[in-house]
Amino acid sequence: MSLRARLARLSVDLTPWRGSRDFRILLIAGTVFFLGGMVGYVALPFQLYQLTGSNFAVGAMGLVTIAPLVVFGLYGGALADHLDRRKTLIATGIAQAAICAVMLANSLLSHPQVWVIYACGALNAIATSLQRPSREALLPRVVKHQEMAAAVALSSLTMQVGQLAGPALGGVLVGTAGVSWAFGIELTGVILATALYLRLGSYKSSEHSKPPSLRGIGEGITYAFRRKDLLATYVVDMVGMFLAMPIVLFPAFATDILKEPKLLGLLYSAEAIGAMAASLTSGWAKRVHHQGRAVVLATIGWGASVGLAGLAPNIWVAIAFFAVAGGADMVSVLFRSVIWNQTIPDEMRGRLAGIEMLGYSLGPLGGQARAGIVADLTGVRTAIVSGGILCVAGVVGTTVWLREFWRYDARTDEHAIRERDLRTAAEAG
Repeated sequence: MSLRARLARLSVDLTPWRGSRDFRILLIAGTVFFLGGMVGYVALPFQLYQLTGSNFAVGAMGLVTIAPLVVFGLYGGALADHLDRRKTLIATGIAQAAICAVMLANSLLSHPQVWVIYACGALNAIATSLQRPSREALLPRVVKHQEMAAAVALSSLTMQVGQLAGPALGGVLVGTAGVSWAFGIELTGVILATALYLRLGSYKSSEHSKPPSLRGIGEGITYAFRRKDLLATYVVDMVGMFLAMPIVLFPAFATDILKEPKLLGLLYSAEAIGAMAASLTSGWAKRVHHQGRAVVLATIGWGASVGLAGLAPNIWVAIAFFAVAGGADMVSVLFRSVIWNQTIPDEMRGRLAGIEMLGYSLGPLGGQARAGIVADLTGVRTAIVSGGILCVAGVVGTTVWLREFWRYDARTDEHAIRERDLRTAAEAG
């Protein structure tokens, strides 16, 4: 095989983009929405610190949003299984636009109110928790079953573009034009994304769906725990993020350990760069069938790379290892998403998306707290290195415990076969 052919097999697969109008709409809307959201992500803590001068006041925003994420994440998943997912995206998009407008108006006051910022943060967490399960549950409906790996890789680029460009743009705006301009950009992104959602087709729920209830939410949780392959995807991710999440230590690592405070921004960008590289070379993923093994090995790679970054003699070596870690994490995300989207019944997809959202929201939050405590007790390098080592050990232990995950094969798994047959029949009909 020629070098050109080999490179072509690695390049990102654009088949879902070419074949599905609604996938294109979701991808463009997601890019606009996430880019604007990351601009606001920089502006909000900056404004809080300007007004209060307190690091605790900035960190308290995380405390304000945890409860809405837990409660409304689960409820939003049940809602996604009952209502037309397009209508849910539009309704929550309008709510998010209203919240952004209040943030913008507050920032234009001569004396912006801190309580308004916290209230808007909590309300935005509610709206996001209600919206995200519906958006993620739409993916299997808009692309073909065999195109799922390519669709996930393309969707991930949305987040990575936002992670790279959004904070950079937000930093420039708050430092020059002011936070109001940043909130204005965020508001524009929400409005444009919501307008794009209006162009989606209708995606009604099953005629057997039931209104959201505690019983329905419980059924989703029970389903997730009964399927050991699904349970393993959640546990492996939680273990990896809780034990090895290093981001909270970046300021101290760059300033006190590596003596390069001016290059701190590159530490924050390194993982996103690695993840983007993994997405852009993800063409090989569609030929992988043992997706559980891929998740396990990728998460081990994440932990090992973070641990090695903690030993780096200079910031450039650290950046390189954090980029590798970001690429490994992207591979884990890719195959976990493929397993979810190819095996979960559509009538359960929203509730399971709500559970997923809790997993990848709470894991990093807990991981940052763990890293901060360990660093204060033992040192920054020790916290990063020990986190990487514990991550590798934890993932290996989880794999031994849930060994069915290691044996998972998309070609023979009963849930994957059922969903593949249902999709084939629907497409033929």
